[in-house]
Amino acid sequence: MIYTLTLNPSIDYIMRLYEYKDGFTNRSYEEMKFPGGKGIMVSKLLKNLGEDPINLGFIGGFTGEYIKSSLKGLGIKENFTFIEDDSRINVKLKYRSETEINAGGPFISDEEVNEFLDNISTLNSNDTLIISGSIPKSLDDNFYKQILDCNNVDFTIDVAGKELLDYLSYNPILVKPNIDELEMIFGEKIDKSNLLHYAKRLNDLGAQSVIISMGKDGSIFISEDLILKAEPIEGRLINSVGAGDSMVGGFVYGLKNGLSKKEAYKLAVACGTATALSEDIAKKELIYEILKRVEVNGYGN
Repeated sequence: MIYTLTLNPSIDYIMRLYEYKDGFTNRSYEEMKFPGGKGIMVSKLLKNLGEDPINLGFIGGFTGEYIKSSLKGLGIKENFTFIEDDSRINVKLKYRSETEINAGGPFISDEEVNEFLDNISTLNSNDTLIISGSIPKSLDDNFYKQILDCNNVDFTIDVAGKELLDYLSYNPILVKPNIDELEMIFGEKIDKSNLLHYAKRLNDLGAQSVIISMGKDGSIFISEDLILKAEPIEGRLINSVGAGDSMVGGFVYGLKNGLSKKEAYKLAVACGTATALSEDIAKKELIYEILKRVEVNGYGN
């Protein structure tokens, strides 16, 4: 079973404006709201591919009820831990550029934490846990370690900055930083001359597979026996939100369904690209149409 973990889910409230002026009253011409959180994005991608993932995390209040009912409407399973405080609302302003205002998240009591840990401790070595997104401000910064210490589950992890290094000794099946995140992790300027060196370091430190997103330049894949580069696929960027999450979901789906790492990487590229070319998380038909165009070759030494 594939489980996705979103400790700090949200309602993402999207407002489209013709223009935005700081310090003035601004009026939107269109509003939308969706259940948000990186793990939820992965679940939507997996569901579109035909998988049946289960969402884990904390939800509470009227906002939590909205998240739960929205996932039910999409046919996505959940086993959230209910808390007394309200789940957060994030505001996304879209005009000539994009501005996001993300809330810190709810207060979670010790009793609620223990209930969650008891629940997640039932996962086993046949399961895969996809960990991503922020930790609510009331929880310890090392809360992901508490989760991993609960069981011996295969997992991926998507966290920002040097914090990722703390989890490599747990041997994640995949990490997927972009260039900017790789620079934050190692405190070095990354370019073509040293990209492969630092990507390999993530592999050497314990990550079983590494995907480095390079935006318009495509991505690279590193594992113990493979170094590959996927060329970028042309198309009009519509929505960058969820593209990285879609890559993670596509790779895990591929491995779970018997694909080689190379073929799982190609599927990951197709999923990420298809989402970037869609208004929301990509549909299966577009993913497999894009997959026909994915070109993967050896890279570096």
